[in-house]
Amino acid sequence: MEESKYTAGNIKVLKGLEAVRKRPAMYIGGTSERGLHHLVYEVVDNSIDEALGGYCDKIEVTIRQDGSVAVEDNGRGIPVEMHKTEKVPALQVVMTVLHAGGKFDNKSYKVSGGLHGVGVSVVNALSSKLEVEVYKDKKIYYQSYSRGIPTSEVKVIGKTDKRGTKTTFIPDETIFETVNFSFDYLSVRLRELAFLNRGIRIALLDERNGKQHEFHYDGGIVSFVKYLNENKKLLFEEPVYIEGTRDGTEFEVSIQYNEGFQEIIYSFANNINTIEGGTHLSGFKSALTRAVNAYIKNAGMLKNEKVTPGGSDVREGITAVVSVKLSDPQFEGQTKTKLQNSDIEGIINSVVYEKLMEYFEEHPSEARNIAQKAIIGARSREAARKARELTRRKSVLESGNLPGKLADCSIQDPTQTEIFLVEGDSAGGSAKMGRDRTFQAVLPLWGKMLNTEKARIDKVLNNDKIQPIILALGAGIGEEFDVTKLRYNRIIIMADADVDGQHIATLLLTFFFRYMRPLIEYGHVYIARPPLFLVRKGKGKKYVYSNQERDEALKEMGAKGVAVQRYKGLGEMNADQLWETTLDPEKRILTAVKIEDAIEADRIFTILMGDEVEPRREFIELNAQYVTVDV
Repeated sequence: MEESKYTAGNIKVLKGLEAVRKRPAMYIGGTSERGLHHLVYEVVDNSIDEALGGYCDKIEVTIRQDGSVAVEDNGRGIPVEMHKTEKVPALQVVMTVLHAGGKFDNKSYKVSGGLHGVGVSVVNALSSKLEVEVYKDKKIYYQSYSRGIPTSEVKVIGKTDKRGTKTTFIPDETIFETVNFSFDYLSVRLRELAFLNRGIRIALLDERNGKQHEFHYDGGIVSFVKYLNENKKLLFEEPVYIEGTRDGTEFEVSIQYNEGFQEIIYSFANNINTIEGGTHLSGFKSALTRAVNAYIKNAGMLKNEKVTPGGSDVREGITAVVSVKLSDPQFEGQTKTKLQNSDIEGIINSVVYEKLMEYFEEHPSEARNIAQKAIIGARSREAARKARELTRRKSVLESGNLPGKLADCSIQDPTQTEIFLVEGDSAGGSAKMGRDRTFQAVLPLWGKMLNTEKARIDKVLNNDKIQPIILALGAGIGEEFDVTKLRYNRIIIMADADVDGQHIATLLLTFFFRYMRPLIEYGHVYIARPPLFLVRKGKGKKYVYSNQERDEALKEMGAKGVAVQRYKGLGEMNADQLWETTLDPEKRILTAVKIEDAIEADRIFTILMGDEVEPRREFIELNAQYVTVDV
């Protein structure tokens, strides 16, 4: 074989913004829906940086009919005068040069989210068209671009009394898998930013359908915690609030406990949602554990106990927001999911510990409630440890370490397999006979499913309806859950198409969301959609999924001689019918379960499966128009 020559000619230098277009994932995390929306966040972050400096208090984001997005603020406006070294207007430098911006001199911005200075130029590079207007000095300055290249000079196009910057862009459809912006997706980030920047007003308008939101919270992260704990039974009414400044770092923490068992903590650094945590989060957790255990010891609450609350016990039922703002943040990568500044951990740890001890002294009732909850959590953890051991011992006793009712598939490659969680033994029997046993497994579920929204993990582990699911999936549960050990690529919930079936599906989704959330986050969970009717005429037949489809089928076939079979449950379907409609990958209808907004998902599960009746009634009334229940 002729050896391929490797010379200087093979070395390609990517000039300007070519590198961004060649490797967009390096800058925005990918070209999927997430990367698409990251474009908007980069532009909005520039406006937020103006707000952090005290120059801006209003941001408007508009999704236009033509698929473009416009972001306008009332800040100082990007500078438009000639740049000394680049010999072009500063606006053009900001929009077309990587690592150019006001984030590097420590004068223009004390703190900033877009610290790499690549944000808006990357958006420009990945847009088929971008227009920017700067409102400054009573004038409107304008420049347009295509794929990062200027298509006009910086010019004055009018007069105005406004000030600020307006950026309008259309994503390049040759780069992105989708260019369809989601109103809900954008709402998540914009709501966070409004909570994190007390007093700022952020408006979102979708001209395609008229949807709009305005986010404005004078309470800041205290309002955030109250929002997260909405509809939950609280241990105390008013959240704890701690703020401080040390060595140039500003930080805020707000804490409130509820009677539930889930840990909800959101951490932010310079308004960036650090979904992987980092030094600020670990410092907060250490301080919380130390403070609660110090209070327990000082109050003599564990005299006759053999357990000591650990971190997870202390955080059981907590809702907290940790936000830090610092001048030189160090993140892992441009997408900024983990804060690395080592000094932040010690700062947060010491200050939060000190402030919490003061709070406990001044609020003895709240302190005792938190401490008591931690002690009960420790007892529960010990019970859960024993339950895990029992579960592991039970798995050894089961044939092949799997539950007895599981009909497993023959191939072992988890990327090629799927498991159906089927309501009832009857339907389970039909599914076992109708499936393709090479790659499809079936686990029948029986009896009343546990509502995991109201149960501690020890109760979950001991539940005979939940145990088989844990064993079959093989990836553990809770803090020990490891998605890489999952035995099936798809987990498909297959329940009857009635109210009871919907309830079982919701119970299962609640369990996955609370104790195996990566299943949903990584796209492993689906809901099967079985037909409601079989419409027959002679040898012709049609499966339909709603009353409306049934009526349309009757019209198509003609009413005379048509037989309609109503499936009241999956158990009424023969094995071949179940394969034909619900199991066959070529014909079935599956709904992928996604979490675009984890905060909203948490709120909905609390409403649907929690103790409070009134919020559930209101939610059902408000959403009844979107649900069809066939009786």
